[in-house]
Amino acid sequence: KGGGSMLKEMDRREFLKASAATGAVLMAGDVLKGGATVAYASVKIPEVEKLVITVITDNYYDVLRPHEKIARRKNISIPGIALHAEHGLAYYIETVVNGKTYTLMFDFGWDFNGVSRNIELLDLDLRRLDALVLSHGHLDHFGNLIQILKYNSGKISKGIPLYLGGEAYARRYANLSPEAFDPGGFTDLGQLNMEEVESIGVVKIIEVKDPTPVVPGAYLTGNIERVTEYEKGSPILFIKRGDKKELDLFMGEQALVFNVKGKGLVVLSACAHAGIVNTVKHAQKMTGIDKVHVVIGGFHLIGAPMPKIQKTIADIKAINPDYVVPSHCAGWEAITGFEREMPKQFVLNMAGTRYILTA
Repeated sequence: KGGGSMLKEMDRREFLKASAATGAVLMAGDVLKGGATVAYASVKIPEVEKLVITVITDNYYDVLRPHEKIARRKNISIPGIALHAEHGLAYYIETVVNGKTYTLMFDFGWDFNGVSRNIELLDLDLRRLDALVLSHGHLDHFGNLIQILKYNSGKISKGIPLYLGGEAYARRYANLSPEAFDPGGFTDLGQLNMEEVESIGVVKIIEVKDPTPVVPGAYLTGNIERVTEYEKGSPILFIKRGDKKELDLFMGEQALVFNVKGKGLVVLSACAHAGIVNTVKHAQKMTGIDKVHVVIGGFHLIGAPMPKIQKTIADIKAINPDYVVPSHCAGWEAITGFEREMPKQFVLNMAGTRYILTA
């Protein structure tokens, strides 16, 4: 990055100073089930003139899918070259605030070769990254992190912040059905090796629990308040605490929030284990902004009972975002349900899609 690196570092320092001054005042607080505190209208989130969200990878890809609404597709039909889709998620995000562009990566997918190929095919420059964010400690989100840092150690700025929530590096399990590949028992979902992450010497790890600025125009939610009666997580997902496996409520899972000038909030989730309605309501509460422009990301409704899916769709419909983009772990029933109930707002997500949101 040369001389530009020093300028960006100065920008980041000034940004963090300003954020500490304006965002740390808590106007009121509620106690989150699980022990965290959520502030009401605590974040004076700056407006972005432009927000670009590029989906590096997701569960689905269709080379023939045309552009639609806010979505611009990367259609590659060259023999021997194809975009990669997987049960994983990774985003490359750009915000423009006061004419300056800032860049971050949110989650890292699972398959290193496929994700790396997509980064090249989508012309994404990791040299421009100002921050990295990990939403939560599941393999389909952190699986590539260490390899990406090692392979791109000469591109990614030394000392780049890596933001993550509590228990992001805990060991996790799934208690799968007898039909699954580990009949009747717990399947080990692995854990992120933080010692190895630190040993690479690229990132500075920052653990968050409160709303936190990442780059200008992008805020982490902090721990998400649970307010709905039906979003209680998955009964098959567990976390290891001490010698015990306990039901995993993902109290430290993070989502991203943006405020597009004249349009409203963009809420970007990874899996929304906290519940996508909880996540959106939390974003509204922490910013004091009711208008929602886009809800996008994994909604974790795959395998959920139909009443839960129906309640989720009804509550998102009541929030009335301009666009809704269920992705990754939303599940077929929920995705088609959103398309049926919100046809004018629904956008089908897939790997390689670029969402360009402007004032």
